[in-house]
Amino acid sequence: MKAIAYLLLVTLIWGTTFPLQKFFLVDISPFVFNAIRFWLAALFSLFFTKKHVFKEAFLLGLVFGAAYLTQTWGITLTTASKSGFLTSLYIVIVPLFAFLMEGEKVNGYQKIGFPFAVIGSYLMAGGISGLNAGDLLNIACGVFFALHVVMITKASRKIDEMSLLTWQFATAAMINTIAGIGGNWILPPSVFSVAIYLALFPTLLAVIIQLKYQRKVGNNITALIFVGEPIFSALFAVLFIGEKMTLMQTIGASMLIAAILFASIEKRRRVIKTIGS
Repeated sequence: MKAIAYLLLVTLIWGTTFPLQKFFLVDISPFVFNAIRFWLAALFSLFFTKKHVFKEAFLLGLVFGAAYLTQTWGITLTTASKSGFLTSLYIVIVPLFAFLMEGEKVNGYQKIGFPFAVIGSYLMAGGISGLNAGDLLNIACGVFFALHVVMITKASRKIDEMSLLTWQFATAAMINTIAGIGGNWILPPSVFSVAIYLALFPTLLAVIIQLKYQRKVGNNITALIFVGEPIFSALFAVLFIGEKMTLMQTIGASMLIAAILFASIEKRRRVIKTIGS
């Protein structure tokens, strides 16, 4: 249960990014901001390890950077609610990559948890209608995030997690740097401080926790735990920027909480089964 608690902490940390970015990142190029965030994360990671694996970290960085690139690009072409829902579809794409790359199957309470997660995410988004180019980019983003989750689990099973940090962040930074070449790279102090926070916690610390604990619970349980992100995002938005949740969103949040509980029950069932055998 320690691994579940730490992965839930990751979703809480991720949840703080939405109100911060909505409040501070007005008239700031998101590609430039992402690039600075990842360059800072790469810099800070140097203080944690002297060993740097290139190949696996580079591949992780390509997928990580592509996920943020498509999300950032896509949200400019569609609504925030549709973007949030379509990106969250990575939760149900993870089992596909988990099966193809690691032979991990959906079983037990996960079979109940994943439908709850999809319906809950839809309700949290307030429903969607129609698809455009931005929506397709956000769907691609979900695919990249799902692939990144499974790649992290797979890589961390055979490679020291700390050695997978620097090149991963540097690669993601380079992708966003290329996308943001024409942007304004001079950030106000308040925005730069947000970039430092996002580099240290939602990026560096979150990825360290993922690398350390995802392999302990598996990809599918991890995906169900990560539905906590929109719950915390909504909570912090209510608390700090005065947004209000509708009845539909409240029901959706309740279903996401149920999905997390199913993931916890499934993990506990596995532990008891292992002890019993």
